[in-house]
Amino acid sequence: MTMPVPTVDFQLKTLPAKPGAYIFKDSQHKVIYVGKANNLRNRVRSYFSTGTNLPPKPLRVLSQIASIESIVTNTEQEALILECNLIKKHRPTYNVRLKDDKTFPYLKIDLHDDWPVVRITRHLQKDGAKYFGPFASAGSLRMTLRLIKKIFPFRSCNRAITENDTKPCLEYHINRCLGPCIGATSKEEYGKAIKQVIMFLEGKQGTVLRELKQSMAKASQELRFEKAAVLRDQIQAMQQVIEGQKIAITARGEQDVIAMAQTKDLAYVEIFFMRDSKLLGREHFILEGVRDEMPSHIITSFIKQYYSSASSIPPLILLQYPAEESTVITHWLSKLRGAQVRLHVPRQGAKKQLLDMVTKNAQQGFELYQAKQSTNVTAAIALEELRHKLNLPKTPLRIESYDISNIRGNMAVGSMVVFEKSVPKRAHYRRFRIRSVSGIDDYAMMQEILRRRFGRFMKPEDKWKIIPDLVLIDGGKGHLNAALAVMTAIGLSQIPVASLAKENEEVFVPGRPEPVDIPPTSPALYLLQRVRDEAHRFALGYHQRLRQRESTASALDSIPGIGPKRKKSLLRKFRSVQGIREAPLEDLTHVQGMSAKLAEKVKEYL
Repeated sequence: MTMPVPTVDFQLKTLPAKPGAYIFKDSQHKVIYVGKANNLRNRVRSYFSTGTNLPPKPLRVLSQIASIESIVTNTEQEALILECNLIKKHRPTYNVRLKDDKTFPYLKIDLHDDWPVVRITRHLQKDGAKYFGPFASAGSLRMTLRLIKKIFPFRSCNRAITENDTKPCLEYHINRCLGPCIGATSKEEYGKAIKQVIMFLEGKQGTVLRELKQSMAKASQELRFEKAAVLRDQIQAMQQVIEGQKIAITARGEQDVIAMAQTKDLAYVEIFFMRDSKLLGREHFILEGVRDEMPSHIITSFIKQYYSSASSIPPLILLQYPAEESTVITHWLSKLRGAQVRLHVPRQGAKKQLLDMVTKNAQQGFELYQAKQSTNVTAAIALEELRHKLNLPKTPLRIESYDISNIRGNMAVGSMVVFEKSVPKRAHYRRFRIRSVSGIDDYAMMQEILRRRFGRFMKPEDKWKIIPDLVLIDGGKGHLNAALAVMTAIGLSQIPVASLAKENEEVFVPGRPEPVDIPPTSPALYLLQRVRDEAHRFALGYHQRLRQRESTASALDSIPGIGPKRKKSLLRKFRSVQGIREAPLEDLTHVQGMSAKLAEKVKEYL
């Protein structure tokens, strides 16, 4: 065993016999491990005791220790909190740690605001606001936000509320906002909606549902049928959510259920949030630094790091493996919650069935995660091969693809799709209506959309300012030459351009009369095909919608007495002209603005 250097030897002698956290650093002064102890002197010295049969991981740590620091605390619980904070701050190589834990997002509702908004934040603060989280990713958080926005009509805008605005936004018209900007609601009524959002996020859906049903009954009694209809839609949406939260296993009360799957280097932890015997939500987290660690230690590390920043803690936490130092952790969790918390490893019954279900989800989730990581590796290989085959100056991390869709030159449209690191970036997609070309001229149409896209390059709009690593044109050599002419005229000839012809899946690049030699089974060709097909799908979808809109407009606009408002009401009710045509005459008369005589006229015309 490597003997400690004199510096470490001296530091070992000066360690206090008190609770606290200890920090191991290497010769470069980098923190490599953080731990906590009830007695710092005994705990740290145990690493260096001769004859101690240490496991592989502590041995690796020991071989790299150049200096030791310690921070004394009053209690072991304080040492635990300090350990969590130090791990988050330094992310030591040999500690089990949450992957990207500094960036976990939360939902925040600032109750000090007169008109509170539900917002996304990455900073958990003690400012009196309500926080929910952390969520494993912004994607899962946005899914939750979309869900509650469908049910509860709170505002999502940033405008200052004066209650004197004359024009509300679309969300008010589709019953997604109570309209505080125009004074359409009181602070009390709006506050009630926010309170229901909070109860919903806390898992008290049953209470919210009862309140909504009472409000609907009251609105109906007062003959406020539009209000009652809006509440009815809220109730139906919420009942669908509650139905989706039910699981076959009955587990009463509030509890979090934690299980994991692991390989040598990573652990995948799944956590189910059970509230009021229903599955309120679920999240998964990736843990690093797990090599040579026992499952109990991994679970313990997750509990400490996750609940140190969790917005809520249930009275019961079910675990796949027993936690280390369970007494200290239980006391710490109980203090955070303000009430008793119990850690339990179920061995039988409904709780064991529930834990088994979460364990199975963890295993399946980890397999999907590993498959995705493998796909990312394949994507990297495809991009590198593409750079080599097309002789590009750098790896094409951003690819823009363009396509045209029309029927004999009519209603011509163009599309722009963007792939970043082989993944579609839909926020950067764009559609174009062809303006300057009449008749059948695909080359001129392609030139128009490229001119419009790259003509905006000089403007300060971020999404247009980005330079692609590769421009991919759907077509053959003719389409490629047309695109090159535009890029040269604009002064952006340095941007690489290629085309992919559908007939033989041939790839053309400037300066080469023959197609590039790319094998049919090549990942690079497959990537180009994916990007090209997405551009084609996007253009075709836009073209079809325009054709449908035109046919719909011509069918209804030719009917005397049917103006824009009545047309909109009819289409909102029956979805399409075909739906209006097949609807009973009596149903047409129930549409706002429609009389029996006008309904007969619509039927006659259609």
